[in-house]
Amino acid sequence: MPSINAHAKVNIFLKITGHQNGYHTLISRFMKIDDLYDTLSFEPSECETFTIEGCEGVSTESNTIYKAYQTLLEATQNPDLESYFTQHKVVVRKRIPSQAGLGGGSSDAAAFMRLANEVCKLNIKKKELARLGSTIGADVPFFIYNYTSANVNGFGEIVEKFDEAPLKLELYTPQLGCDTALVYKTFKENLIEEIVPCSFMGWENYGSRDLIELIADPIMLNDLYPAALLAYPELKNISPDGWCFSGSGSTFFRVKS
Repeated sequence: MPSINAHAKVNIFLKITGHQNGYHTLISRFMKIDDLYDTLSFEPSECETFTIEGCEGVSTESNTIYKAYQTLLEATQNPDLESYFTQHKVVVRKRIPSQAGLGGGSSDAAAFMRLANEVCKLNIKKKELARLGSTIGADVPFFIYNYTSANVNGFGEIVEKFDEAPLKLELYTPQLGCDTALVYKTFKENLIEEIVPCSFMGWENYGSRDLIELIADPIMLNDLYPAALLAYPELKNISPDGWCFSGSGSTFFRVKS
């Protein structure tokens, strides 16, 4: 039975660089979390339509896995792909919390694309798979490449591997979830004028541990943290001192001592 792990990520730093065509551009260091992942399996089943199990509360049409399937189908026009998923269902074992800044939905989409590409012999090169993934979500290309650590630029479509050993990280995800769209909207409305590109120039050249120790300020490391605090004032009461903030939240992390 084909299966694949869809790992979480954290943003060691995340700086907004601008706003174009309705979307924010950024530069960020993504790091894969080895011990936190969802698992996707393609299990034999007679299915009248594309079927996903394990993502309760999310409609099929809005599920990133379904969007990934539709993207592959439109790009390849491959009848074997469509046929395969009339005979198999996608079963997801969710472990990555939603609205937590850990990229769970994007990772699931990327994992589906990678596994379907292999199982259905679509023969799509990784670079093209990443380009297709970028139409689903900004974080998807990083998960397509499956790097341990990478600098991510632009709208998320530029992914450059960064050679470093993975950090052992401790995660804290409160019950509160942060809606990505709301956090970005809050940033645009309140904070976008405060962008100073020269203040984070060269950060992409530092190792992740060095950056965390050098900057040592969660607000400076992640432009979306102050936006999340504005959108969700209750975050202020549950944020642990000195912990970094991942993505649009709400997960905090620190390097294990």
